[in-house]
Amino acid sequence: MTLLIPILGDQLSLNLAALRDADPATTRLLMTEVADETTYVRHHKKKLVYILSAMRHHAAALRGAGWTVDYVALDDPDNSGSFTGEIARAIQRHAPDRIVVTEAGEWRVAAMLDSWETVFGLPVEIRADDRFIATHHDFADWIADRKQLRMEFFYRDMRRNTGLLMHGDKPEGGQWNYDSENRKPAARDLMMPRPLSFEPDAITREVLELVATRFPDHPGTLDTFDYAVTRADALRQQAYFLKHALPDFGAYQDAMLTGERFLWHSILSPYINSGLIDPLDLCRAAEAEYAAGRAPLNSVEGFIRQIIGWREYMRGIYWSQGPDYVNRNALAAARPLPAFYWTGETDLHCLAEAIGQTLETAHAHHIQRLMVTGNFALLIGADPKQVHEWYLEVYLDAYEWVELPNTLGMSQFADGGLLGSKPYASSGAYINRMSDYCGQCRYDVKQRTGPDACPFNALYWDFLARNEDTLGRNQRLAMPYRNWAKMDDATQAGLRASAASFLASLDGALATG
Repeated sequence: MTLLIPILGDQLSLNLAALRDADPATTRLLMTEVADETTYVRHHKKKLVYILSAMRHHAAALRGAGWTVDYVALDDPDNSGSFTGEIARAIQRHAPDRIVVTEAGEWRVAAMLDSWETVFGLPVEIRADDRFIATHHDFADWIADRKQLRMEFFYRDMRRNTGLLMHGDKPEGGQWNYDSENRKPAARDLMMPRPLSFEPDAITREVLELVATRFPDHPGTLDTFDYAVTRADALRQQAYFLKHALPDFGAYQDAMLTGERFLWHSILSPYINSGLIDPLDLCRAAEAEYAAGRAPLNSVEGFIRQIIGWREYMRGIYWSQGPDYVNRNALAAARPLPAFYWTGETDLHCLAEAIGQTLETAHAHHIQRLMVTGNFALLIGADPKQVHEWYLEVYLDAYEWVELPNTLGMSQFADGGLLGSKPYASSGAYINRMSDYCGQCRYDVKQRTGPDACPFNALYWDFLARNEDTLGRNQRLAMPYRNWAKMDDATQAGLRASAASFLASLDGALATG
């Protein structure tokens, strides 16, 4: 009897649920690089290189662990281009009696897995992905009787469930959340840590050539690809972060500096989301740094919260809301995303920095995503589905289950407040406070109207004004709306006219682009 176990591109874990009780002697593992997955959005070139190279290296690791791996490369002339097509070909090669697979991370792929038993007439067992702490049933139970969903309370339950940073039934230090200590702007520091750089080996060089040839029109550049593509190297970056960057991660996690691509961030999310690093093991390693006195509580708590709080919460929201979540648009936003999101060519310095480094590295940290590129898209009224697709395209760590709720729900408020209690909208003042971007911009962040004023300023008030029917009763926006109401008619008109002029320039650039 032969067992067939397909392994998807974000399941690069040796301890995968589907492998647990399988006998290597009678099991065939199937790994496939399929065209459908490389082109359903125009993935950043470096994202494609990372996934394909990590898959090929993982296949070698599986073989080294005693498994027989049937690997189908993207440029195999017989490659059907789809998961289902490759399952069909594998059945012809191996004549399995049954299929066991770990559940997919996205609705689109899950629908394929659900169809296989009918399509192939074979028993198909789909196992839960226990690399996550909360199961789908756990999250469904958690939201069942709640009138309002808030990540903070879910996070507290995750702390209790894991015992991370707990002192009995109380949070370590007496507080659940130390975010108030984690909002410092950064100054330039010659001792700032830099993430490790990994020289491409023969496998990665082959993938680089493949991607350059096959996907020349995808966004981003292939220059200086130096991400880890093996578990061993990913763990090296984990150890480096814990020792050199975690101590200051908390204080400066929201900071932005011109030319600084990484600051004190871990650069571990791509490795977690693809399976090279176990998230709970990572959290325990971070907790050990606190216990040993090598990292302060605010940094460790903030880092752990991103993983067992926010990451798990995004997955819960994604699966609980269903595949139609992507079409929500509570603010009826419809403006096309500006072309400079694919070029970085704009005289708004903050956007040029965030987008430029995104195209260069396929990375930007959470504040650059939320309060620069996301905030701007929200203020101009960009179509949230277009915004979602851009984020899914350009970031190395972007998989729909984690990216979609972050973008559509948190960043663009398109779910009407299901995920976040208010829109993350701000004027230029926030960017000025948390970065050095404004000092190098052609616009003046202290001016609210006119050709030299920072466009974020007028756009912020225009956003509030045009969405007042929807947002005016939001308690967390009560103060901004009171401030808007206190402005005289001439001031309001000036702000809206300045915003309209800027938006017209965007529309004009789109029409002539």
